[in-house]
Amino acid sequence: MVERLQKYIARCGITSRRKAEKMIINGLVKVNGKIVTELGFKVAPGKDLVEIKNQKISTPDAYVYYLLNKPRQVVTTLSDPRGRRKIIDLLPEVKERIYPVGRLDYNSEGLLLLTNDGQLTNRLTHPRYGITKTYLVLVEGQVNKNTIRKLAKGILLEDGPTYPAKVKLLELRPQTTLLKITISEGRNRQIRRMCKHVDHPVISLKRICFGPLELGDLKSGAYRKLNNEEIKDLKKVCGIK
Repeated sequence: MVERLQKYIARCGITSRRKAEKMIINGLVKVNGKIVTELGFKVAPGKDLVEIKNQKISTPDAYVYYLLNKPRQVVTTLSDPRGRRKIIDLLPEVKERIYPVGRLDYNSEGLLLLTNDGQLTNRLTHPRYGITKTYLVLVEGQVNKNTIRKLAKGILLEDGPTYPAKVKLLELRPQTTLLKITISEGRNRQIRRMCKHVDHPVISLKRICFGPLELGDLKSGAYRKLNNEEIKDLKKVCGIK
């Protein structure tokens, strides 16, 4: 059986299919010793030798799934030229080569899924599947009902209008407001930009749900394996049997 090169790379758990396509276009991928830049190129897993940056890749022997409560001031990337603390530093006992599904920016915290299941990663991050993400968001100032309606309806950002969101007022304080916001997109710093657009900059942001997954009472910096039911639910929401 043959499959497209970018799909195979994603299935190996290296990165998402879209990022794999960029790697191919940029000449970072070799098949049987030759650089391949054609997105339609197909490989036979187990027969063809595929390398990224001269490192052989292959599908993992078994898929693993971890849920991490990411603290603030930790980068989601697996390497950082500035020497900041990385999420992988929080999982020293995990021996498998795993990758984050999506991202949480440096000053955000909460639920982050890590896995070596490339197909699941691709589905969970692809806009077509509309996987929801829920956040507790503390913003500056008192947010009124009209502003909540604006956020829920959609905000016109520099990269286009946002999809409708669910916005719930949890607590109105003298100088701040606590909101619960659920979105179905994965744009960079989306909620921070939405709130800034309506003149209520974000003070703190914590992801508490990702699709069917819930953070629960997992302590900051701690992680755990997903149970079989959670894995089944994740696959179900993105159409994997």
